[in-house]
Amino acid sequence: MISPTPRSGTAARVQALLNDHPVLDGHNDVAWALRRQVAYDLDRRDLATSQPLLHTDIPRLRQGGVGAQFFSVYVPGTMPTGDAVVAVLEQIDCVAAILARYPETFAAARTAAEVRQVMASGRIAALMGAEGGHSIAGSLAVLRTLQRLGVGYLTLTHNQNPRKDGVAWADAATDRPEADGLSAFGRDVVREMNRIGMLVDLSHVAPATMADALDTSTAPVIFSHSSCRAVTDHVRDVPDDVLTRLAANDGVLMVTFVPDFVNQAVADHTAAHDRRREELGVAKTTVYTEIVDTEHDPAALKAMQEWEAAHPAPVATLSDVADHLDHAREVAGPAHLGLGGDYDGVESLPTGLEDVSTYPALLGELAERGWSDADLAGLTSGNILRVLQAAEDAADVTATSSGSVRTA
Repeated sequence: MISPTPRSGTAARVQALLNDHPVLDGHNDVAWALRRQVAYDLDRRDLATSQPLLHTDIPRLRQGGVGAQFFSVYVPGTMPTGDAVVAVLEQIDCVAAILARYPETFAAARTAAEVRQVMASGRIAALMGAEGGHSIAGSLAVLRTLQRLGVGYLTLTHNQNPRKDGVAWADAATDRPEADGLSAFGRDVVREMNRIGMLVDLSHVAPATMADALDTSTAPVIFSHSSCRAVTDHVRDVPDDVLTRLAANDGVLMVTFVPDFVNQAVADHTAAHDRRREELGVAKTTVYTEIVDTEHDPAALKAMQEWEAAHPAPVATLSDVADHLDHAREVAGPAHLGLGGDYDGVESLPTGLEDVSTYPALLGELAERGWSDADLAGLTSGNILRVLQAAEDAADVTATSSGSVRTA
């Protein structure tokens, strides 16, 4: 069951904390939702007004105490290489359009100091993260160009292994292992990200890739939207031994709200649903794809609907997310936690965390569980700002790894 609404004293404490330490969320897919729903037409999805078909709009960001956001510039890993790079640029352009349309609300930020300056002005700092190594098309030059355009982190994989010249260079958690973690080129990607001050994001990657990246990186790494595998046994979550290494690396796990990743019953139901769907040959349509409607065999679709009626989906709750945060706090320590809701990147969310307005409810639950103000301030933004600063400090843009221009 979801915990009761925090007592009024707790709510006041949380509001006071958010006034001084707004949320910096690690992963929001509203740019992809805008592409998929309205082809980036902000007249049709005016974020200044309530948008019930989105998890994100300006009124709810304000209500949620959000002071900074990593906007994902995601594209599917199944896209052909050239198309993927074009789509990433279109996603970046969407974020730029949001900033241009709502300058009183958003301002671009690249550094920790800039984030603090924007938050101090009362606006929301907009950062970007590219989700999946396929976004760089096997080219360090593309990686550097994305960074120059304001992309602050690269998630090394999405759901598929990224490739260079047809060869996988990093193993994803949800694909078959090919690179045994990171290939030599994959390590070069991590080193180049360190050199240019880009955060290395290990969400979506396999444990072997996590280990290789931690072995390679000279700067703290992040998980922009993952939770704890010891609490929910899902391949997208982070094992305890990696959480221990993350603390030694001084990195941050930004705990996500994705129901499959935070509630075992939901994860098991989804796995059973996928098995039945595959047996029937019913295609899977998700918010990750550009497919909106797919034709199915009527008999197979009817059988799928009958299975769903006989197996109602369980529901994750805010309390489940708090359980993951409690566990990560125990294993990695409070200095290594953040929040990465994955809003507008999932089809459903836990009860109590339905949209970006609900961060105060989660903080209230943690406060009721005994979290200190210092721990909560680190969780909302302090820890990730420390890591962002550390990545800047570790950068050496005057150095080159092989010649003055290296593309691969």
